[in-house]
Amino acid sequence: MQDSLNKLDWAQLRVELDERGYAMIPPILTPGECASLIALYDQRDRFRSKVDMARLRFGLGEYKYFAAPIPPLVATLRATLYPAVAAIANDWMAALRSAERFPAALDVFLDHCHRSGQTKPTPLMLRYTAGGYNCLHQDLYGEVVFPLQFTFMLSAEVDYRGGEFLLMEQRPRAQSRGHAVRLELGAAILFATRYRPMRSTRGYYRVNVRHGVATVDAGARFTLGIIFHDAK
Repeated sequence: MQDSLNKLDWAQLRVELDERGYAMIPPILTPGECASLIALYDQRDRFRSKVDMARLRFGLGEYKYFAAPIPPLVATLRATLYPAVAAIANDWMAALRSAERFPAALDVFLDHCHRSGQTKPTPLMLRYTAGGYNCLHQDLYGEVVFPLQFTFMLSAEVDYRGGEFLLMEQRPRAQSRGHAVRLELGAAILFATRYRPMRSTRGYYRVNVRHGVATVDAGARFTLGIIFHDAK
C-alpha cells in the first residue's frame, strides 16, 4: 500500500478535481488488504456503531463506524492521504474567499475537531447486498467539516452487479449534473464532502455536492470510507 500511495500523481489528481469535481485513485489496496478489511466487518468490537439505512430512510444497506483505535491499515491511509488533500482544501478555501484553513498534519486537525466536541472516529465500512442503495447525502457530523473525502472499493467487480458510485452537483441557477462511477478493486474516488469551487468569468462560485450509491442488482458490495473530520 505505501508504495502505491507514494506514487500518486497529485498534480494530475488536482486537474481531475478541477475539471469534473472528482478524481479517480488507481488501486492502492491489494486484494489481500481488501479481504482483511472485509473480514473485520463481523467483529463487533472493531466498531463503535452500526447504522441500518432502511430504518432511517437513508437507503437499503448498512454501515459501521470504526471504534478507536481504528485499524492500523485505515489509520495509515487516513494520515498519509491527509497532507496532500489539506493543501487542495486550502486552495479551495482561498478560491472561495473563505478565511478557513486546514493544518498540514492530521493529528493537528483532529485536535481541532476534538476541541469542538467532535471526538468520535468517522472512518467506516459500508455493505450492500442485492437491492441495496444509498440515497444522495453529505457526511456532515458537526461544525468542523473537511472539504474532501475518499471511498475505497473493497469488492471485486465479479462479486456484485450495479452499485455505481453516484455524485450529484447542484449549480446555482442551473440544472444538476450527475456522475455514475465504477471502481475497481482497491481503487478509490476522491470527491467533495459538501461543496467545491468552480471557475466562472467572474471568478469562483460554490457548487454543492452530494453522493450516494446506485442500486446493487446482485451480490455483495463492500467499501471503505475515509472521512477526515471526526463526529460528535
